Amino acid sequence: MSAPLSKDWEDILEGMPQEVKRSYRRFKRATEILTTEAEPQVGQTPKEVIWTKNKTKLYRYAPSKPKTHRIPLLMVYALINKPYILDLSPGNSLIEYLVNRGFDVYLLDWGTPALEDRYMKLDDYIMDYIPRAARKVMKAANSDEISVLGYCMGGTMTSIFAALHPELPIRNLLFMTSPFDFSDAGLFTHWLDERYFNLDKMVDTMGIIPPEMIDFGNKMLKPVVNFYGPYVNLVDRAENENFVKGWKLMQKWVNDGIPFPGEAFRQWIRDFYQHNKLIKGELIVRGREVHLSNIKANVLNVAAERDHIAIPHQVEALMNVISSEDKTYAVMPTGHVSVCFGRQAINKTYPTVGDWLAERSQ
Repeated sequence: MSAPLSKDWEDILEGMPQEVKRSYRRFKRATEILTTEAEPQVGQTPKEVIWTKNKTKLYRYAPSKPKTHRIPLLMVYALINKPYILDLSPGNSLIEYLVNRGFDVYLLDWGTPALEDRYMKLDDYIMDYIPRAARKVMKAANSDEISVLGYCMGGTMTSIFAALHPELPIRNLLFMTSPFDFSDAGLFTHWLDERYFNLDKMVDTMGIIPPEMIDFGNKMLKPVVNFYGPYVNLVDRAENENFVKGWKLMQKWVNDGIPFPGEAFRQWIRDFYQHNKLIKGELIVRGREVHLSNIKANVLNVAAERDHIAIPHQVEALMNVISSEDKTYAVMPTGHVSVCFGRQAINKTYPTVGDWLAERSQ
């Protein structure tokens, strides 16, 4: 009886150079990761739901130590992807870091929209959801002030919320890689030019915008890096278990997108990318003009130097229009997502946010 094929292959491999053996091991390990291993657990910091509206949930994170900062923090994420990027895994979680520093932390999770949500507008999220969540946070924390952190598009929405609600006692505003000036949004400016991009036909046809379409557009900003880079890196570093752990977490989040409500998408593209109304003071929300000069809270505005989704100059533009006396602009040595996950986030972003907020939350 002939020897099994696998045995023959092992005998052949044994006689190969070390680099060939190593390449085979890495390829085999990468194949196992992609085909047989379970998805990693995410969002593990203990929390409870304290308020809901439609599909939106407001989470309060359980304290790991006595609260040492009086003012609670509400986090607001974008309408795309899921917000657990802020709490990806133990040791790689901005939320866990802030909870461990004694902050009272809350997160607004928009949920997963479906076709029945196609008529939801930015107006609804900004005027109905965020203000009510802020009041729920202050009531739960027994506080007469609040801090709000907005990440990506969530920061842009938070700035509009703050500008339209000067009556709310917002002590601190933190923005992470949030675009405010869309006059030069890189390739997006060209791709979304209203002369070529039929926005109305797209929204009217689809109702809600599939997450795959949003993800494809973002990845096309750097197609080789985004489409092929992750898998090349995985094969190259498949024997590094720390790298593999982080890789699996990031890929789970990247591929776990959510639909974008059609009417909100129409506003986001037309009013921001096509007409740049926010920074010009021409944006209308629920019949009211949005003037970022109404913002007087303490502001920390964080950009990422390798960000191609919210380019640093789009982020920095906020500093020229707000009325805050205490305002700080900080650039992290990261990309758009790695600003809150990975070694540089842990060493740079987390302490920058935590230290700034601690000084202003007593």
